[in-house]
Amino acid sequence: MKQPTFCPLHPEFEGFLKTEIIFTENLTDRTKFNISYIRSIHNSALSHLYSFAGKLRDVNISKGGFPFASALFLPETMNSFDKEILSKLPNKYNSKINLIRDIALVHGELLLIHPFREGNGRTARMLANLMCRKQNYDSLRFELLTEEMFLTYVEAVQKCARKDYDKMTELIKFIFPD
Repeated sequence: MKQPTFCPLHPEFEGFLKTEIIFTENLTDRTKFNISYIRSIHNSALSHLYSFAGKLRDVNISKGGFPFASALFLPETMNSFDKEILSKLPNKYNSKINLIRDIALVHGELLLIHPFREGNGRTARMLANLMCRKQNYDSLRFELLTEEMFLTYVEAVQKCARKDYDKMTELIKFIFPD
């Protein structure tokens, strides 16, 4: 009988998996989601692989011809994100729809900014999951976003650049845990 082949986890995946467990275990109703917290997620997940883990990128990047926030202005952009969005998140939500809207806002804006050289999407998804768990919900079901829906997801992110969060809110609502 043939022995099963051991397939180790990809080092980035393993780092994010361990980090999500650690951050979930340390999550309290007083946890504040801010720039430092986001950088800590990224650093924890990727510091075993990259020297730039947890540091704002110093290079401009784009995907599919879509440019992300300029590296030159990233500190100011992240400070504005913190002041105008993250600092206004409540510790406790009085309705599920308000939580969904805030997750859509934070997720969309963080993806637009793309503050790191690598791991932005995974960091944004982990933060969205932590926002859910803080309110005693399970993780978002990102696995429901099929390949066919990926273009809708990209379009939702691009609409966030125009401060139109409706499509992202619908996507978050679609993958929100029951």
